[in-house]
Amino acid sequence: MTFKTIKRFKLELDEPDDAVYASGEIVSGQVVLELNRETKVHSMKVIGRGVAAAHWVEDHSVGMNAVYNDYTSKITYFRKRQHLIRDNGELILLPAGRHEYPFSFQLPDETLVTSFEGKHGSVRYWVKVKLHRPWATVRKIKKEFTVIEPIDINTPALLAPQAGSKDKMARVWYHNFGQVSITAKIDRKGYTPGEVIPVFAEFDNATSRSVVPKAYITQTQTFLARGTMKQKRAVVATLSGDVVGARRRETWHGRAIKIPPVGPSILQCRIIKVEYMLKVCVDVPGTSKLCLELPLVMGTIPLHPFGSRTSSVSSQYSVNLEWLRMAIPEQPEPPPDYSSVVTDEEAEQNTMAHRPEEDLSGIMEHPLRAFVQEFRFRPPPVYCEVDPNPQPLNMRRRCMTC
Repeated sequence: MTFKTIKRFKLELDEPDDAVYASGEIVSGQVVLELNRETKVHSMKVIGRGVAAAHWVEDHSVGMNAVYNDYTSKITYFRKRQHLIRDNGELILLPAGRHEYPFSFQLPDETLVTSFEGKHGSVRYWVKVKLHRPWATVRKIKKEFTVIEPIDINTPALLAPQAGSKDKMARVWYHNFGQVSITAKIDRKGYTPGEVIPVFAEFDNATSRSVVPKAYITQTQTFLARGTMKQKRAVVATLSGDVVGARRRETWHGRAIKIPPVGPSILQCRIIKVEYMLKVCVDVPGTSKLCLELPLVMGTIPLHPFGSRTSSVSSQYSVNLEWLRMAIPEQPEPPPDYSSVVTDEEAEQNTMAHRPEEDLSGIMEHPLRAFVQEFRFRPPPVYCEVDPNPQPLNMRRRCMTC
């Protein structure tokens, strides 16, 4: 009977699997190697890496001529190597039994980008171990870890109120029905998932038709490669108002729209961005909708009435992410398709300028594991399309980002 030489080859991090890291922090762990018999080894090394990558392929085939354009871009945020068994030109004989090799490395002090998984790109951080033996294939282990770069909404820029106004003449063919105007304001630009945004708005309907005011929170993922942009858009929350009759005015005195468990904004990466917007819109029957956009930033450190904060990101998340425990309703109103939110002008500009896909299937292939500990009993993905509150089978399916 023959036995395998290696009984166990495992990579363990000192922190739990659902821990999060930030720039400047230490990633440490150990490699466990259990041998059934004496084994000769060339070397063993551990590598830490952080990489942002965007990639997609576009089909420009004409007739029978197949033409595909490949778009790829990559940014390496750090690469560190540590020799656990150094290759000095001679074989090293390891006795049978258990061997443990500790390692540690520090993440760069420069700002890193939050871990992210998308259909056309990702930001990943991992540790990889390679074991080299004579006359044997290289044994490899890879373990990913999550990085979240804190976004503190307690800054002047993110605490500043956001406001605007917009109007439009409603017309069909050459007949004017009158003007519709929107004025809206929110208390600040920065919010965290689980918070409620009070929307203050006034809708002036000077037309001869009734209109319906609505508000949406949208997420836009942007991928850049070779000077070309690819975008994925989705509606993550919606708010419907009452019908505003002809030549009437409606006022929202802080109508609430709740932010679901979405991932933080990504604004510091050159090839991948995740941005949010509050759209306050009016549906005018027979003509295109009127929309006013107010920018949002999804942060990780919520609004606090006191000044005491720890310097550890893990501590900040264990304490300050309590707001993420707030459950969304058991049967929330599903957000509409993004195509039903944009105006005709926006849709035309998007088609001509960037041709972003409106197919939201697979918008996020894997959930970000940043908040697993906070959602131990009901873990919602951060970037994904999995609805934690599935719709009844008799309801039309709609895509959403949860």
